[in-house]
Order: sequence, then structure tokens, then C-alpha cells
Amino acid sequence: MVPPGATIGILGGGQLGRMLAIAAARLGYRTHIYAPEESGPAADVCACWVRGDYDDADRVAEFARAVSLVTFEFENVPLAAVERLAGLAAVHPPARALAVSQDRADEKRFVESLGGAVAPWRPVDGRPGLDTALAAICTPAILKTRRFGYDGKGQARIDTAADADAAWAAIGGAPAVLEGMVAFDAEFSVIVARRADGMLVTYPPTRNEHRGGILHRSVAPATGIPARLLEAAAALTARIADALDYVGVLAVEFFADGEDPILNEMAPRVHNSGHWTIEGAATSQFENHIRAICGLPLGPTSLTGRSAEMLNLIGDDIDAWPRLLAEPGAHLHHYGKHDARPGRKMAHVTRVTVAR
Repeated sequence: MVPPGATIGILGGGQLGRMLAIAAARLGYRTHIYAPEESGPAADVCACWVRGDYDDADRVAEFARAVSLVTFEFENVPLAAVERLAGLAAVHPPARALAVSQDRADEKRFVESLGGAVAPWRPVDGRPGLDTALAAICTPAILKTRRFGYDGKGQARIDTAADADAAWAAIGGAPAVLEGMVAFDAEFSVIVARRADGMLVTYPPTRNEHRGGILHRSVAPATGIPARLLEAAAALTARIADALDYVGVLAVEFFADGEDPILNEMAPRVHNSGHWTIEGAATSQFENHIRAICGLPLGPTSLTGRSAEMLNLIGDDIDAWPRLLAEPGAHLHHYGKHDARPGRKMAHVTRVTVAR
């Protein structure tokens, strides 16, 4: 157990790092951010911001000596940096979880080995391989880079074989996977928090709505989805966490297709679809992540009301902040970003429906 008063190192200083730092402070911990940028949303709330490249071994080692343990806010931090840190300090979640989630092909193989269902897929290592994969998967399909894709980036839709050249160019000819389109009824996510001793808590599954590849709205509990699918998804998420000896918060996104929950992707970190938990759950995902990595008792995950809704404010949506602040029951979380670019997550607002 890491007692309050210790310093938690966080790799990455975006909005997730910001909300982790706030949760840590409530429990009596200090946070140090390590990131290659000069500043970011977490800079306003952390005790120390260390600017350094992830491949700077000396700088990373210096950071490790200044903290009691290390976590990360996004899954695209270089694996080598996390492995280097793991030799110097406790790192949660484990490097293996990061390695699996950073490569879509490895992720799919891993989930399949646990009995989980994924969309039909084939690895694509070159342009001729795309034709081979299309012959096996058929169209329509989605071509996705194996690494560094998020919020719809690194993806191209293929409706007919004639689209193959354009799709290959759109992803920059990077190693990829081809996925068959899934005719799903809904998208939902399961979020769990797990300690090193195996203690695990699960949040109510959350139904998600995306626009342009970016999460727009999340509602918990997930309605209109058969209970057996939600239960199967929660069980698979727990198996994933156990198989990885996971410590921290893990989020897994699923498609509900009427037969089985189809895994879309996993995120070894706190997740956008869990932002509703700050006001909508007895213990937020951010607090339970801090509790888990510090070996503290995990907090309850029950809803504080009948339901909770989270709405992302993207780009110019942030201009509505005065109206949202005036709305009774609306909880605004502004990330402190200065430039409202299209597709950029600027804030979120949560509304909790009180049980009657």
C-alpha cells in the first residue's frame, strides 16, 4: 500500500492526466507529470511538470527517482519508456497491457485466446496483402493501422475493391488490419478497476454514441441491450484484466450484434466513456484508478441516481459553457485548452437523473 503523501508520476499531461491528478489530490497524493510538451491540461493541477522526451533515458530515470510509482494517461506512450521505468519504479498498469493494446493484431489474438469474439479480420503487411485480406473478408470493410489510431484516426473505409488503393494511401501504407463491418445494434463499454491482489470492481455498462469516429455521448446504465450481452462483456473484461495481471482502470469497448458482444478495442487507462462516473457513480473511475495503483480499498461503483449522461464538448461546442453553467443539474468539466480546433475534446458535461 502506498500511503497518502506519496508522489504519483503520470506519463502524459492531457485531460485524463488532469482528472487523475485532481482525484489523487483528493486522496492526499501529489502528482508529477512527464510529457514532451511544455504544458497541457494537467499543468494547472499537478505539483510538478517535467518536460522530456520519452526516449530520453537519463530524463526518464531522473523522473522515476522523484516519484513513488508511475502510471500513464494514454496508450500511445512508447513501450520502451514504460519498460525502462518498470526497472526503476512500480508501474501500473503493467507494460504487457500496454504492449497488447498498442497493436490491433496482437489485441485481437489475445482476446480470441480468452474466448472473446472480435470482428472478422486479417493482418495486412503490404499492398498485395490488402488484396488477399479483401478476398477473405469481403466488403464493406475498415482498414485500420495496427498502431497509433484513436478517435477515428488511422482508418479508411473500403466499400468495394476499387477503394483499396485510396484506403492504403489514406493510412500511409502502414502495417494494418482489415476488419469486416459489424452490423451492430449498439455500442457500449465496460470499465473495471483491479488491484494487484485481484480485487476487481465493475462499473455499470455504458451505452455510447459516436460521431465522426469521436465519442459524442455516453449513458449509464446501458439500456436497450440484452442483459446476457452485458453480462458476457463484463465477464470477458474481467478475464482480460486477470490474464494481464492488470492494476488500475481498464476500459473495453464492444458492439452489441444480437448474438455476442463483439470486442472493438481495449484501453489500458481511464476512458472517455467513464467520465460520467465523477458525478454519476459512488466512486469515479479516476479515484478508483488511484486507489488501485496505490493498493487502497476500491470504492463502490453504484450509480448515484437512476441514470447518468456524459456529453463531450468538441471544438466550438465549448462556446456553450455559459449556458451550461446556468443549467441546473449540469456539471461542466472544462479542460483548460486554449484552441477550440475541430475534433478536439475541450470539455464534457454530466447530467445525473436522480432516482425517484
